[in-house]
Amino acid sequence: MTAAERAILVELDQILRSEKVRTLIRPMVERVHAKLSRETGALMAWEPIPLTVYGGLLPGAIKSSWVFVLRAGANTGAERHPNSHQRMMSFHGSGNMEVQGGSSAPNDERWQSNMLISDSNTPLEKRWISIPQNVWHQPVISKETDWVVVSFHTVPAEELIEERPESSGQERTKQMRYLG
Repeated sequence: MTAAERAILVELDQILRSEKVRTLIRPMVERVHAKLSRETGALMAWEPIPLTVYGGLLPGAIKSSWVFVLRAGANTGAERHPNSHQRMMSFHGSGNMEVQGGSSAPNDERWQSNMLISDSNTPLEKRWISIPQNVWHQPVISKETDWVVVSFHTVPAEELIEERPESSGQERTKQMRYLG
């Protein structure tokens, strides 16, 4: 990780350590968790976090923020964001954010494990991950509890694209937007 990238994560970490910010995010986590509980077949649920929650303190490159609740024991599959750099923090629970380098199709043999936990006393690298634009990643969640993460993207919420491999062949992808 570069010094510049680490500085961004430190800045985001300091913002998310604010009890005021955490108090504003908790009701969103509860809503998203309730949604996931209702949708028994879903592997995850999400909601954008209004940037006003952060009181104007976000770095200029951040254009959207999200809360995701990922179901215990799930692997949501490979995805990448062709138009955004993602920075993600483990907010509650733990999971493994596996990543690959490059923009080629995902290959199960090249995944790098990044175990993330929500203990604020652990080093930054154990709680945060930075995933550059177009890098394949997949969360693998422990069986014990759902994993709540807060993520930040470099595009507005309505523009964020998720790309996944098509089932007919990993060289082809399908795109979707989280909103819309």
